[in-house]
Amino acid sequence: MGSPQTLSERDRRIVAAWAAACAERVLWLFEAEAPDDPRPRDAIARTRAFARGELDVAGEIRRRFVGGGAARDVKAPAAAAAARAAGQAAAVAHMGAHALGAAAYAAKAAALAAPDQRVDVAEEIRWQLSHMTAPVQAALRLLPPVGEDSSGPLGPGLLASGLQGTIIRDLQVAIAGSDLAFRPLDRGERGGGVRGAAGVRHAVVLIHGGLLSSAMWGRASRAEGRPARDPARQSWSRALGRSRRSDVPSPDRARRRGPDR
Repeated sequence: MGSPQTLSERDRRIVAAWAAACAERVLWLFEAEAPDDPRPRDAIARTRAFARGELDVAGEIRRRFVGGGAARDVKAPAAAAAARAAGQAAAVAHMGAHALGAAAYAAKAAALAAPDQRVDVAEEIRWQLSHMTAPVQAALRLLPPVGEDSSGPLGPGLLASGLQGTIIRDLQVAIAGSDLAFRPLDRGERGGGVRGAAGVRHAVVLIHGGLLSSAMWGRASRAEGRPARDPARQSWSRALGRSRRSDVPSPDRARRRGPDR
C-alpha cells in the first residue's frame, strides 16, 4: 500500500504549481547571496514544468536531489531556507507532501530575513493560503497531520520540528477549514504602516474559523485586554524564540521583500 503522503499523480501536478509559487517568492534571498548559482531557480522551473504536464514523474524523481547542495553552500540562514523551499518544491513529483515543505521553508526564509519575524511569517502564510486554489486545498487535505505518519516527509523529522513544523501545523489547520477566505489587506498594511482599531496590525484572518493568526495572538491579546498568550498556541512563541536565538541574520542585513505575485 502506498504512502498517504504521495498523493495521486494528478494531485501532485496540482500542488506543484502552488509549491513553486511559494518557493519563488523567497528565491531572491538565495540569489542575493549566490547570484551565480542557478540550482534553486532551475528547481522551481522544473516544478512549474512538471505542474504543466511537460515532465514525467520518473525523470523528476531521479532529478529531485540535483540542487540539494545549494542550501549548504550559502551562509545566511534565510538564503539556506529559500534554497530548501525550492528543493522541497522539486520533490513534489515524488511525494505531494513536499508542497507543504516548500511553503514552510518559504515562510521561514521570509521570517529570518525580517526584523519582526512574527509579523513576516504570518504575512507569508497569509499569502500562501490566499493563493491556494480549491483543487490545491482539496489535494492538501488528503495529507496526514505533520508528525503523525512516518511514511514520508511529514513524519517525525525536519518538517515536523522547529519553525517549519509550526508553520505546517498552522497551514494544515487552515486547510482543514471548509473554505479559505480572507479580507483584503489595507494599503498601509501591505507596507506595514496601518494599525487596526485595537492598536495592532491584523495579519491573517481566516473567515471560516474567525482565527487570528497564531503568530499575532500575543500582540492582539495584550492590546485587547485578554491574557497575553493563548495556552493552545504556545508553540508559535517557542518556535520563533528558538529561531531568533539561532537563525536570525545580522542586524545590518537589509530587509527586502519578494514580488507579490
